[in-house]
Amino acid sequence: MGGSDDHARRTLSLPWTVRVQLAALALAHRRDGSVRRLLFSLGDLKSGATSRPDASGVRSADVTIDASRGLWARVFSPSPAANADAEPAPIPVVVYFHGGGFVLFSAASRPYDAFCRRLCRDLRAVVVSVNYRLAPEHRFPAAYDDGVAALRYLDANADSLPAAHVPVDLSSCFLAGDSAGGNITHHVSQRWAAASASLPANLRIAGAVLIQPFFGGEERTAAEVALDGVSALSVAGTDHYWREFLPEGATRDHEAARVCGEGVELADAFPPAMVVVGGFDLLKDWQARYVEALRGKGKPVRVVEYPDAVHGFHAFPELADSGKFVEEMNLFVQEHSSTNTKRAV
Repeated sequence: MGGSDDHARRTLSLPWTVRVQLAALALAHRRDGSVRRLLFSLGDLKSGATSRPDASGVRSADVTIDASRGLWARVFSPSPAANADAEPAPIPVVVYFHGGGFVLFSAASRPYDAFCRRLCRDLRAVVVSVNYRLAPEHRFPAAYDDGVAALRYLDANADSLPAAHVPVDLSSCFLAGDSAGGNITHHVSQRWAAASASLPANLRIAGAVLIQPFFGGEERTAAEVALDGVSALSVAGTDHYWREFLPEGATRDHEAARVCGEGVELADAFPPAMVVVGGFDLLKDWQARYVEALRGKGKPVRVVEYPDAVHGFHAFPELADSGKFVEEMNLFVQEHSSTNTKRAV
């Protein structure tokens, strides 16, 4: 995991459908990493919520968390078990934070709607995809504040979630997110864990799944140098995202970005973590340092590596590693769920 290797010298082999989508995302960025907003918006197709179950039995509904700040979430729920005569057992809930450098995408973006449906189906869990506020209009700590607000909403309204036709087990709540969403997953987990001793809440974070989390610093790592621009993600792009999200004048060594080393604060109740790393991801060295920080603090962490994976691989179901990841996440949820019931992938 992490470090300089031969990935920059190897040929990246991807299906043409994936290459086209990654190329389109890269085209939506200028050479300095800034976003061509109009061009991106044309390609950021949205999916609506569906009150009727789809072919796999998943239905969805949008719920307002805080109208004053435009905060909402999309709730995905599986259909009740086939044995309708039995009282349905509570199932885990996954609170998901989408990626996009704190700047792009939404819970309604097609790739995220499809991915959350997939998690709902394969994990047999209720999935709450949070549409947090984006930078630069809403800089640090807005996304973290929205994440905590979503947990508070879930804690107070678990019994009345729209589209949820099965009871939710709040003691088996998992936070998950990719890229910037992985960063949010860490910080919201830490906030909730730090307040848990004095917080009169039923919701317990049973685990955190960080998919290629977006961490960084002023230092340039070996992976950033070797893998710059290998796929849609570039160093110029990540630098731009940090400038848009962090407080004005802050460097990438800000506590929101540089989550590594002895200075990282982790509450006693910080949950077990699963960290997903891709071999062709220029962020992988920062992810390796994050894992070292967790282990240095005595926190349980499972690292799942995919040597041939690019940043964002999980969102492409045509990639074999995407399917393998969902299987690994299912095992992680089963292992740390309080009900510890069997769920088939």
